[in-house]
Amino acid sequence: MARLIYSGITSLDGYVADANGSFAWAMPDEEVHAYVNDAQRSIGTHLYGRRLYEVMVAWETMSIEGEPDVMRDFATSWRSADKVVYSTTLPEVSSRRTRLERRFDPESVRQLKESSERDLLVGGPGLAAAAVRADLVDEIAPIVVPVVVGGGTPFLPSGLSINLELLKERRFGNGTVALAYAVRR
Repeated sequence: MARLIYSGITSLDGYVADANGSFAWAMPDEEVHAYVNDAQRSIGTHLYGRRLYEVMVAWETMSIEGEPDVMRDFATSWRSADKVVYSTTLPEVSSRRTRLERRFDPESVRQLKESSERDLLVGGPGLAAAAVRADLVDEIAPIVVPVVVGGGTPFLPSGLSINLELLKERRFGNGTVALAYAVRR
């Protein structure tokens, strides 16, 4: 059975975007980007909400000619993965290997985990919150950037109580720290 992993870049105070919706502070340097690429090699399917999909779909069409190796590597990986987008407002998807679902159905995600040979990655805090609350997430892996933004969109929703076990940690030269925790059941 595949694992469902929730990973994302977050500020030290736990936000994926600041109060103005900006995440410019979260852009990874080459070392962190290479780590993200390596961490996503086990991913066969990405689960997205509309907002994150609209950001990520740029990887489908952007020219990677002349870009650094880490960007070409990520684009190749993203393009080859399956994607499921959950949205009631998005009229259609514009990337290959992508299907649109009008609502998040925990049972269908559970079945996808059971039938998948490769792991699944849930992206975006809103969709991840629904997956965590449905007890679908097996691993939570924040990548913590050394910045405090003071408010915005939280990485994890309030009101959660989850027991975790540290699986790994990695420090980077720019002060970023990658963590991975197993969800204890």
